[in-house]
Amino acid sequence: MPPRALTAPRPAPDHIEVRGARVHNLKDVDVDIPLNELVGIAGVSGSGKSSLALGTLYAEGSRRYLDALSTYTRRRIAQTGRATVDEVLHVPAALALRQRPAVPGVHSTFGTSTELLNYLRLLFSRLGSHVCPNGHRVPPSMDVALGRATRCPVCGVEFMGPGAEDLAFNSGGACATCGGTGVVRTVDEASLVPDESISIDDGAVLPWGSLMWDLMKQVCGSFGVRTDVPFNQLTPEEREIVFHGPMEKRHILYRAKNGESFAEMDFTYYSAVNTVKNALSKAKDEKGLARVSRFLREDVCPDCGGTRLSAAARGPEIDGMNLADATALTLDELATWVPTVPQLVPDDLREMARTICAETDEPICRLQQLGLGYLSLDRASSTLSTGERQRVQLARAVRNRTTGVLYVLDEPSIGLHPSNVEGLLGVVDDLLADGNSVVLVDHDVRVLRHADHLVEIGPGSGADGGRVIVQGSVAEVEKSPESRIGPFLSGARQVRARERVAASEVFSTGALRIETDAIHTVRPLSVEIPRGRLTAVTGVSGSGKTTLVLESLVPGLRAAIVGEALPAHVRSVDAAGLRRANLIDATPIGANVRSTVATYSGVLDDLRRAYAKLPEARERGLKAGAFSYNTGSLRCPTCDGTGQISLDVQFLPDVDIPCPDCGGARYGREAWEVRLSGDVSLPELLSYTVDQAREVLAETGLRSAKAKLEVLHDLGLGYLTLGEATPALSGGEAQRLKLASELTRNQADALFVFDEPTIGLHPLDVEVLLGVLQRLIDNGATVVVIEHDLDMIAAADWVIDMGPGGGDAGGRIVCAGTPEQVAACEQSVTGRYL
Repeated sequence: MPPRALTAPRPAPDHIEVRGARVHNLKDVDVDIPLNELVGIAGVSGSGKSSLALGTLYAEGSRRYLDALSTYTRRRIAQTGRATVDEVLHVPAALALRQRPAVPGVHSTFGTSTELLNYLRLLFSRLGSHVCPNGHRVPPSMDVALGRATRCPVCGVEFMGPGAEDLAFNSGGACATCGGTGVVRTVDEASLVPDESISIDDGAVLPWGSLMWDLMKQVCGSFGVRTDVPFNQLTPEEREIVFHGPMEKRHILYRAKNGESFAEMDFTYYSAVNTVKNALSKAKDEKGLARVSRFLREDVCPDCGGTRLSAAARGPEIDGMNLADATALTLDELATWVPTVPQLVPDDLREMARTICAETDEPICRLQQLGLGYLSLDRASSTLSTGERQRVQLARAVRNRTTGVLYVLDEPSIGLHPSNVEGLLGVVDDLLADGNSVVLVDHDVRVLRHADHLVEIGPGSGADGGRVIVQGSVAEVEKSPESRIGPFLSGARQVRARERVAASEVFSTGALRIETDAIHTVRPLSVEIPRGRLTAVTGVSGSGKTTLVLESLVPGLRAAIVGEALPAHVRSVDAAGLRRANLIDATPIGANVRSTVATYSGVLDDLRRAYAKLPEARERGLKAGAFSYNTGSLRCPTCDGTGQISLDVQFLPDVDIPCPDCGGARYGREAWEVRLSGDVSLPELLSYTVDQAREVLAETGLRSAKAKLEVLHDLGLGYLTLGEATPALSGGEAQRLKLASELTRNQADALFVFDEPTIGLHPLDVEVLLGVLQRLIDNGATVVVIEHDLDMIAAADWVIDMGPGGGDAGGRIVCAGTPEQVAACEQSVTGRYL
């Protein structure tokens, strides 16, 4: 057989070819994405950046990888559907880092979310000295690793040492008292009767009004308690019955609220405390728990001291420390201690110790590189800021030294202080050095300047976007007249700042004051916030911004407004005439596709009433309720008003497709026959953008609907369609939509708190947001923003800079003043970048 002829090796593909991408608003996009480079995708909010990066590149990269697995395996993995695109060639297996990680549950800590706690549990299980059943300390040995019983050298008893799972607070190592949460919930009796000047009949006992039947007042009266006198006039015996009376069945003559009917009945008495305990035991979700939480106090678990671990799980020791002591160390302290462990154990255990300790090197290094060295492993994940959770997610995504993988990062700079951006870019450089490709969606010009290649989508949002307007190197994009990000990259254009008040006038309209004790890593604070101004709370990640604003200011002010007890760590709040505290964050609006821009803004209510008044509707006997796509008679019977149906295709992911009968319009055929101004039906109107609907309704008398549409336009949301599902909106869009009902009201009695409102915003969108905040301030509002964006900080009237570092190195106010004063403060890390 003749030898096979040698052929020249085929050149490896150097780019991903995307042809005919039509995901969301993309308009048949053809684009080449270089491989093994950092590719930045830019564009204004809603232009289609994420549709290209996540909806096309990641969707196809991950789908094709999963398609290579067996059918049996794929049935057990949540999958993404096929992207709406003609062709994608040469796309590698893809991993995605999504925007805004969800807030973890009560059993999640920094240690569990980074998986470092897994290694520590293994360390203490295999290498620790254990405690025998008789309480004697037993030296480390190979017994646990070999799965054999350990013999106590003191009393001779044999026992099985704890495995790693026995040291997990989410499993066998959980404290029995708190269930591994580290906290116990007890009824806060002070909250049960906040106003003792009124009687039980008038609602003094709050749980009986919100958590239990109203007749509990009469059952209480059957014990001899006077229910018609002010609560503060009750005897100690009567008070004891109200709070802790026995759960006895009582025979009462029930009088209805209208006082016209009576009924004899037997009813079990639930005291005020037992009412709360009963409601807590029945709470099955966050909504149910929220109803009860106002009557509860969270205290550190008395048995585990907040460590979450049982006494047995706290038994194994290394270097005089148990697992709880080790998890209380900060990441930086842990990085110093772990390498010493192999020298602390017997010779026969050292090789195993080195192997386990070496596994921690990569994740610890990544997390330190991302500036999280100040966090302790026992820190509850729910108390981490958005930026901290984002970086934990990034560290997990890149902890393995992969090669040939496409990493799609959706706005990874969210929540990052300018000083942390350098660490982020270092991680990206490491990924590229290992032979991977990185596609990064972002608005931060420092991140985009770092890219090897830029693709800008636009030029506008929604229907006005979805095209590649320019691509090339950073220098090429800067020079392109079509580019909207180019002038910001080159420095030729800056975000137009609002007009700030003079430094001498900042506090001329009064101040909101709050004093707090120490909590987490934040020291005792005394803070003044000017009324009717824009205040930015700044600082590096972990400096205490979230604790000050979201855990102290907002709950403290809300409690002070309604006369409830302040949070335990809040010493005092001077509300300064404020009556409302509004937190506007980036959490999604609505739980499913039934919530749309039209329903949330109230426009649909106005339109339903308008259509019901038309002659065609009156002839058919149609009222406003009939025009609801959620419950009305005109909704499409096939999709029940959702506009889509889900197809179960067995081992493939479920496919949501537009309803074949209504085409996604949500309404049945009869709804199309009732037509408003310009011969437009309601289903057609819901398919229009806000700006298109403004034009259609311009000549009508629908003042309320037109006013609401005008507000949406002013919020920079004119490109959204009225029928667009709100859960699909970006974080920035959700924040602005939540303000739709607020811009036209007098806000002199209101505080608005925004948690990083510039998340996901292009510099041009930041200008729009500043205009929105100014309208609130013009209406009298006091506005506080937690912010890292330097343009937003520079536009503030007052800046409160926390720090100087994160964790124990922060937690105090470094500087409070105008942006110029903060920029001149030598101790301020934020000031160096202003």
